[in-house]
Amino acid sequence: MESRRKRKIGAVRIARFAALYRSACADLALADAYQLPPNTIQYLHQLVGRCHNQIYRSRSFMIRTWLAEAFLVVPQRIFLEKCMWFSFVLFWGTFLGAMFLAGHPASPYPDFAKDFVGQETLNGMSKMHENSVSSGGSASKIGWYLVNNGGIGLRCFVLGLFIVPGIFVIAYNGATIGTVFGYMYTQPQWGTFSQFVTAHAPFELMAVVIAGAAGFKLGFSVIETGGLSRGASLRKAGRESVPLMCVFTVLFCLAALIEGTLSPSSAPYWTKALVAVISSGILMFYFAVLGFPKGGLRATR
Repeated sequence: MESRRKRKIGAVRIARFAALYRSACADLALADAYQLPPNTIQYLHQLVGRCHNQIYRSRSFMIRTWLAEAFLVVPQRIFLEKCMWFSFVLFWGTFLGAMFLAGHPASPYPDFAKDFVGQETLNGMSKMHENSVSSGGSASKIGWYLVNNGGIGLRCFVLGLFIVPGIFVIAYNGATIGTVFGYMYTQPQWGTFSQFVTAHAPFELMAVVIAGAAGFKLGFSVIETGGLSRGASLRKAGRESVPLMCVFTVLFCLAALIEGTLSPSSAPYWTKALVAVISSGILMFYFAVLGFPKGGLRATR
C-alpha cells in the first residue's frame, strides 16, 4: 500500500488489507489491556499508524472545489443569513437617517450633528479634510488604516456576541458615519471629503455590516438553539460564521489598501469614483447575483 500503486493491487487485496487493519487494531487493544511488553505495543502502534495513513489519507487541495465553495456556496449562505440582513438594515437605516438629519435642508433637527457627535469633532473633521487629498499614500498609512479598520471590525464582531451591545455599536457606527457625511455635505470641505472617502467607502462600510452579522450569528445561536444544546448550537454557528469572518477580513484589507494609497492621492475624482463603482459592482455581484438562492440551501439564523 505504501508503494502508491494501489490501482495495480486490485480490489480483493485492498479489501484484505482493510480486514488486516481491523485485526491489527484489535490486537493493539488487547495488548494494551493485557499490558504486553512495551516493544510489542510500540510495534503495534506503529503498524496501526501506518495502516491508518493509507486508509484515511488527507485529501489534496483541489482548486475547483475551493472555487465552488468560495463563489457558489458561501455567497448563498451569506445571502440567506438572517443576521446579515438584520445587520445590514440596522447599519444603513441609522446611516441614512443620521445623514438626513445632519445635512438635509428640510431636517426637523438642524442641530443634530452638533448634539450627536459634538462641535469639537465636527471642527476636527472640517480641519482634517481641508487638505486631505494631497499628502499621497504610503505603506505606513496602509498599516495604520488596516489596524484601525480591523479594530472597528473586531469591536463590532465581539460586541455582536452579546446582541444588545452589538446592536448599539452597529447603530452607533452607522449614525456617526452618517452624521459626518451629512454635516460635511453642508461644508466648504465637501469636495475634498468626497475625494477622500469615495474610493474606499463601499468595501469599508460593507465590512462593518458583515462583522456585526458574524457576531450576531454567534450571539443568537445561544438563544435560538434549534433543538440543540446551547454548546452544540454555538459550535454549529461558529462553523457557519467562518465565511462571514473571512469575507469581512478581506474587505477590511481591501479598504485599507485603497484608503492608504488612492484615497489621499491627488488622482482625479473620476478615477476614485470609478473604483467605487467597480467595488460596489463586485459587492453586488458576489452577494446578490452569486448569492441569490438557487436551491439546496435554507435560511439560517
